[in-house]
Amino acid sequence: MSAFKEGDPTTLNRLYGRSQGKPLRAGQQDLVDNLLPQIAVPEDGEVTAKSLFGEDMPLHFEIGFGGGEHMAYRADLLPNHGFIGAEPFLNGVAQALGHVRDENLGNVRIYHGDALQVLNRIPDDALTMAYLLHPDPWPKNKHAKRRMMNDGPVQMIADKLKPGGEFRFGTDHPIYVRHALMVMRRFTDQFEWVIDGPDKFRNRPSGWPETRYEYKARNTFGHEVWYFRFRRK
Repeated sequence: MSAFKEGDPTTLNRLYGRSQGKPLRAGQQDLVDNLLPQIAVPEDGEVTAKSLFGEDMPLHFEIGFGGGEHMAYRADLLPNHGFIGAEPFLNGVAQALGHVRDENLGNVRIYHGDALQVLNRIPDDALTMAYLLHPDPWPKNKHAKRRMMNDGPVQMIADKLKPGGEFRFGTDHPIYVRHALMVMRRFTDQFEWVIDGPDKFRNRPSGWPETRYEYKARNTFGHEVWYFRFRRK
């Protein structure tokens, strides 16, 4: 099983960012108090499809799911697959719980906290897909080591994906695009970029829904959005 290397500047051993915004509404707090404990990823032990869902099935992992729209869409699309989502922002967790309740998604498990701590407990070669969509770009050079797209986390994602598994990464931040592709060039022996032209990363692939964040980035701020798919060799 992968482990973090303390002192390695390319290894991220914790995620940075806020944990809560505005106070939760009463209905959201009720979901956090009552639904989350029922579908929460345990705080310790190995994380597998069998331990979470009681049976073996393809397993997906989303790192920082925001409001949970993408995770809910994919879980509804693939009801025989198991989905794990990790998000440190409590307001996002509450929104995702609303999707789970309203869409009756029994194939979703949620971790309110650091995604890396869960990812580290998943056995190697266990994941069918991993998602990292619009992570915090940490645009200042002095904060570059905080980006999720760095050698340590990417190596862990590679370890956890089974051969043929897919890593999907999306961003609207040009600095992060350049940084991410620089990192992925160091993993050409482990990943192949699923692409046959620029349209492949400028247009959203089938089965990849638009989230509210993505819509705002494109239509409010006029940002270009890039979509990347990497297949585990």
